[in-house]
Amino acid sequence: MKLQGKVAIVSGAGSGIGKAAAIKLAAQGAKVCILDLKEKRAQKVVDEISGNGGIAFAMEVDVSEPDQVKRATQEAVERWGRLDIVFANAGINGTLAPIEELSPDEWDKTVEINLKGTFLLTQSSIPHLKKNGGSIIITSSINGNRVFSNIGMSAYSTSKAGQVAFMKMAALELARYKIRVNAICPGAIETNIGQNTHPTDELNQIKIPVDFPEGNQPLEGGPGSPEQVAKLVLFLASDDSSHISGTEIYIDGTESLLQG
Repeated sequence: MKLQGKVAIVSGAGSGIGKAAAIKLAAQGAKVCILDLKEKRAQKVVDEISGNGGIAFAMEVDVSEPDQVKRATQEAVERWGRLDIVFANAGINGTLAPIEELSPDEWDKTVEINLKGTFLLTQSSIPHLKKNGGSIIITSSINGNRVFSNIGMSAYSTSKAGQVAFMKMAALELARYKIRVNAICPGAIETNIGQNTHPTDELNQIKIPVDFPEGNQPLEGGPGSPEQVAKLVLFLASDDSSHISGTEIYIDGTESLLQG
C-alpha cells in the first residue's frame, strides 16, 4: 500500500480525522499538503509528520472561499509537480436548531463549508488529477444518509446527503480519466467537531424522545477513533481500491443500523 511519490491534499487536517489521515498518508510515503482554517494547528501536524521522516507543508484555507482553495491546490502542484490524492474532509456541525428558527445565514455557513467546500476542492483538483488519475475521498456522515434522528441537524444532514450525491455524479463523470471518487460516512468518532457545534435553546421544543439499547455503538461500545477512519482513507487512496468508485462506505461500528 506504499504511496511513494504520490502527492495528497487533506482539508480540515489540523485535527481529528484529517490529522490522522494526513499522518497515515505521509507514513506511507505521500507528500501531504495540510489545509486547515487555523495555520498554527496545521503546522503542528506538519511538524509531527516531519519528525517522523515524512514530507508536508501547511496552508491556512477557508474551504468555502474559491480563491483560497484554488491557490492551495496550485501551491501543492507547483511544489511537488503532481496531484494524486484529495481528501475533502473539512466540515462543521454548525448551528443545531428547529427549521423555523434556523437563520438563512446559519444554514448557508454549514452548507457552504461542508458541501460547497467539497465541490471547490474537487473542482480545483480535477485538472491536475487528470494527468495521472487518482483518488478523491469525501468525508460525509451517517447523518443525512442512514440516520435522521438527530433533531436540529437539518442543515448538516442536508449537506452530508448532498456530498454523497455529488460524489456519485463526480465518480461517473471522472471515471474516463481514471479518477476514483468515494465517500466515507463516519458515525461517532472521537474528534473536536464539538467546537463547531452550536445547539440552540429552541431544540427543546422539537426533541423527540428516543430510547436506544444500552451502548449505541454495538461493535466497540463507544465512539471510533480517527486512526480507524484514517485506515479507510488510506485504503481508498491506494491502488488496493483500484476498482472502487462511486461508493459511500459506512464506518460506524453498526451505530447507524441501530439508529436508522
